[in-house]
Amino acid sequence: MVFSTPFFLFTYFPIVLILHAVTPSRYRNAVLLLVNLVFYGWKKPAYILIMFASIGIDYVHGLLVEKAKGEGRDRRARRYVVQSVVFNLALLGFFKYWDFIARSLSAIGLGFLPTLGLELPIGISFYTFQTMSYTIDVYRGDAKAQRNIVNFGTFVTLFPQLIAGPILKYKDLADQIDVRDYPVERFAAGVQIFTVGLAKKVLLANNLGALWDVYKAMPPEQLTTAGAWLGALAFAFQLYFDFSGYSDMAVGLGRMLGFTFSGNFNYPYAARSITDFWRRWHISLSSWFREYLYIPLGGSRVAKGRLVFNLMAVWAATGIWHGANWNFLLWGLCYGVLLVLEKLVWGKALQKLPIPLQRLYTLFFVLVLWVVFAIEDFSRLLPYLGTMFALGGAGAADGAFLYYLKSYLPMLLLAGLGATPLVRSLWARLPETGRKILCPLLMLSALLLSTAYLVDGTYNPFLYFQF
Repeated sequence: MVFSTPFFLFTYFPIVLILHAVTPSRYRNAVLLLVNLVFYGWKKPAYILIMFASIGIDYVHGLLVEKAKGEGRDRRARRYVVQSVVFNLALLGFFKYWDFIARSLSAIGLGFLPTLGLELPIGISFYTFQTMSYTIDVYRGDAKAQRNIVNFGTFVTLFPQLIAGPILKYKDLADQIDVRDYPVERFAAGVQIFTVGLAKKVLLANNLGALWDVYKAMPPEQLTTAGAWLGALAFAFQLYFDFSGYSDMAVGLGRMLGFTFSGNFNYPYAARSITDFWRRWHISLSSWFREYLYIPLGGSRVAKGRLVFNLMAVWAATGIWHGANWNFLLWGLCYGVLLVLEKLVWGKALQKLPIPLQRLYTLFFVLVLWVVFAIEDFSRLLPYLGTMFALGGAGAADGAFLYYLKSYLPMLLLAGLGATPLVRSLWARLPETGRKILCPLLMLSALLLSTAYLVDGTYNPFLYFQF
């Protein structure tokens, strides 16, 4: 089920809110678990069984880890953590990477693994990371094992962020799972955040995605250098407003149900370095890899050779986490190289440049690497990248580029403005009385426009569902 559909907006979620409101507090998690499972299994009910397996395995292992730690049997506790992690990685690996490995082996003449044609369970990359963090946090003493399996199941299946994040750590949500309050101010803030996210997704991401689709499908011999960069810019904006819009909707829905989730984006296209970019983009994923992989490997307090290994290992994992294809691994490794260079070679020199040049440097690499991220077929990726640098294609620019630039210029300018902190800064400068009057009017207008677009249009993909 997708948030940005009339069915979810005007049928499913209102029913959830009513059930949540009329249910006594002691039974709310049970009702929430039920609606979570309905949400997840809406199109593929069979995949609920995978969810049950994940809940059961990690629930039991959390209890075993805590018991072993309490008895002073640290080695046994570590063994239980390893079992839990192996189970989660095996589950993710089987569904997400089996066919990729089989195809890759077949391409070099080793066709002993059959391709199974498995459909990837939605959100499996997100909820397996969440459940992995649970047993690790229990082992570290950062969280107590959850003894109520309904409460634990509610954490694992929490539908606002279940299928595309943000990735939640159990230790950050444990208290809210057990007990939470429902002030009107939090609900109102949730409505506002959700509406902003819906507008970002429907009014900006969907429209700019149509422009990217044009350039992505364009034959290499017809693609111009200016057109290739315009397409890359359109995809960059589409992905940002698609994913940050979804994250906003997840945060808003969570608040309406009494939860407080951390934000997942902080104006990444205003970053002054690649390091800064990844502090601002998909914050929950970066935080997860830093806490559960980078720091256990030794972090940055190691010799230079080990630092390079740690960074490359983390970014190889980040790349392949996003998708089972070689372009994602390449994308992650490229970011690893850039981060190594910033830490060891030109990071200090970069900080001395004027701020506009720092941002231009960052956007240049981000746009190029979004193309690597977006095009999985190398026979199309390499010509597209070549055309961006005037190595092939149909020249510098053509009539098609001018047509699309003119047609989409207002949307691109609006997206560029929305991707910076300027709008928030200007809003904060308004008198409080003015904000109180304008806010409901703007929210109502955004909801009506988004609904009209959804009813009238058919183009409504969520890019991160595939990851």
